[in-house]
Amino acid sequence: MSKRAKIILLVVVVVFAAVLAWLGSKNKQNIVSYKTETAFKATIVKKTVATGKVIPLEEIEIKPQITGIIDQIYLLEGAKVKKGDLIATVRVVPNEQSLLSAKGRVDNIKLRVKNAKIAFDRNKQLFDKGVLSASAFEQIELTFDQAKQDLINAENDYKIIKSGSSGVGVANTDIRAQISGTILEIPVKEGDQVIQSNNFNAGTTIASIADMSKMIFEGKVDESEVSKLVNGTAIEISLGAIEEKKFPAKLNFIAPKGTEEGGAVQFTIKANLTLDDTYFVRANYSANADIVLEQQDSVLAIKEALLRFDKKTEKPYVEVKIGENEFEKRELVLGISDGVNIMVKSGITATDELKIWNKAKKDNNDKD
Repeated sequence: MSKRAKIILLVVVVVFAAVLAWLGSKNKQNIVSYKTETAFKATIVKKTVATGKVIPLEEIEIKPQITGIIDQIYLLEGAKVKKGDLIATVRVVPNEQSLLSAKGRVDNIKLRVKNAKIAFDRNKQLFDKGVLSASAFEQIELTFDQAKQDLINAENDYKIIKSGSSGVGVANTDIRAQISGTILEIPVKEGDQVIQSNNFNAGTTIASIADMSKMIFEGKVDESEVSKLVNGTAIEISLGAIEEKKFPAKLNFIAPKGTEEGGAVQFTIKANLTLDDTYFVRANYSANADIVLEQQDSVLAIKEALLRFDKKTEKPYVEVKIGENEFEKRELVLGISDGVNIMVKSGITATDELKIWNKAKKDNNDKD
């Protein structure tokens, strides 16, 4: 045999041996060893999170009672005020037509007063001489008194249209706080024109005031969870601006009607917030409410990671150890879940050893 033939034969033998070794390793059965764990007693709490904001319980908008221009603003946003405190003043810019009309009414009533006085003086002399009866004179005197009162009213109307005040009582040009609290916003500045509040116009907001000592949470929950809510339920409020603190609150309102948002029906909820003097809670802070929907104390539970679902029936099951590396399938009846642990109503006992899925050794080829 030539040297070349020997080399070829040696290569063939080596390749054949390598193939046999590979086939042997493929046919070798790896022993798969699963870890197990047992069910345990736990308190399962099912929660939902409602997103929303914290707002004052009482907030009002201050609007002018007369049209004009902001003459001066005396306070800044954030200032604490008491009811009646002066916030700003409005300089009246009278409507020329209304002003002329009011002036004309004053002039006309002055003529009536002048004429009524002449009649009164003439008939007073007749009454004093006994020529005119008392009843007739009293009627003439009444007409004179009414004319004088009409003149006073017309002059007051003229003053109000011209300057915003008749000089009696609080001027309409003074913008004062209607409640005690904190000024949240002053959306106008000096020189801005403002419109009075009336039946046809809401008017220009000069300031908004709120009592910051009384705050509420306002948020929304999905229709699938609203039926489980109960007024008076204690909840916890987390504020985006104050991460280290959770504020207790009590649910006091659940909307009877929902609104559709993004294809889902949402219901508004409100809760009274208990404040902590250590923290200053500002209006419109974003907030989340942790709401307990259901709670089961000291029940048999397992980790949700142990569950599997039958592909045909979609029923939940676990595999229970019955021997060395031997497991059998057990269907379960489940209760509530907190997202990590789930309540087991029936199907297993507290002593059953349950297969931990995806925990096999790295050197096995099992794909469970």
